Amino acid sequence: MPAIQNTARAQLDAAVQRNKAFSIDGFLERVFAKTFTGLVYPQIWEDPEQDMRALNIQPTDHVVTIASGGCNIMSYLTAQPASVTAVDLSPAHIALNRLKYTAARHLPDYDAFYQFFGNANTKGNAALFDHYIAPYLDEQSLAYWNKRTGLRARRINMFENGFYRYGALGKFIGSAHFASRLLGVDYKEFLSCETQEAQMAFFYEKMRPALNAWLIRFITTNRASLFGLGIPPQQYEALAGAANGDIHAVLVERTRKLMCDFPLSENYFAWQAFNRAYKQDGTGPLPPYLQRNNYETVRDNAHKAEIHNRNLTDLLEETPADTKNCFVLLDAQDWMTDQQLNDMWAQIDRTAQKGARVIYRTAGVDDILQGRVDGRILGNWHYDLPRSQTLNVEDRSAIYGGFHIYTRK
Repeated sequence: MPAIQNTARAQLDAAVQRNKAFSIDGFLERVFAKTFTGLVYPQIWEDPEQDMRALNIQPTDHVVTIASGGCNIMSYLTAQPASVTAVDLSPAHIALNRLKYTAARHLPDYDAFYQFFGNANTKGNAALFDHYIAPYLDEQSLAYWNKRTGLRARRINMFENGFYRYGALGKFIGSAHFASRLLGVDYKEFLSCETQEAQMAFFYEKMRPALNAWLIRFITTNRASLFGLGIPPQQYEALAGAANGDIHAVLVERTRKLMCDFPLSENYFAWQAFNRAYKQDGTGPLPPYLQRNNYETVRDNAHKAEIHNRNLTDLLEETPADTKNCFVLLDAQDWMTDQQLNDMWAQIDRTAQKGARVIYRTAGVDDILQGRVDGRILGNWHYDLPRSQTLNVEDRSAIYGGFHIYTRK
């Protein structure tokens, strides 16, 4: 595992470091890279239902995606593509994705699968792992989940103690809950709202005043404060740019969207943000892969998913031309230099079949490719602005400023 961690750290350093090591920006980039070698996203924070609407995945399609927590990949399997090939720079995300693929294939039934990943807080989940999953896991992933830190329980025991409270994102949300309690905000009241009108009333009467407190304003001026959201220093600047440099205004607006624009009965991102778990009685909204009616499809297609601990450009360089149909870039391009963007898009352009779709998100509102990626490459692609804007509005995760769709001509 140490060799794997060192390789992952080198890849992350290459991905995020733009500044001199002894500068403030360089220091922040190194801290972020170290954070990202561990578990960041117990749940991915992009809406897979909007992804699938944009991609229109067909049974003959070969999908390439950045993995993160893997909820996207598992949900894409409900469309029964020919294959899903994923990459991620975090060894923890690799282990989490392989855990999900293996669990889908080998846990005995939906109830066990939901207990493990839906509740993710039930005594007995470690025993399910040992009996049904561990015998089929690859050596590296098995070592990851069996590892103990000091006198602590094995990592797999996170699934007995509320898995979604862990990782950088889980801890960030926990810190936000602590700050909210200090400011008098009780999210149980929000989660009991039965109408969107009640949700809006809670936001304007309780949440917005708390967000305007000096403590919150002070915290959000620190670029490191958003590392828990997986936002590196360069993406922080793009996020602030969505409101002329006022990061606080951006966070208030995106919190408003998360709390007000979708019914709680339909938005599992809101449950994760304000409950730190899915609705515990099983009646609430869920990502597609955890929905009972999709279980057999996910189980029967899980063998089509594979993941690699490397960056997307390197993977595509080894991929034959004209073989891929769907590319999912998450928000990774916000991190990239112009050279990195051009290198990646040259490979996307080479490996894409006619009609292939590329989707990605940005912290800011506008598309970031125009004027940065070689026009000879972008000239082969059509940017669907109206569709992009529609799906951005309908993205329940609410954290991004832009959703973007390109189609190969």
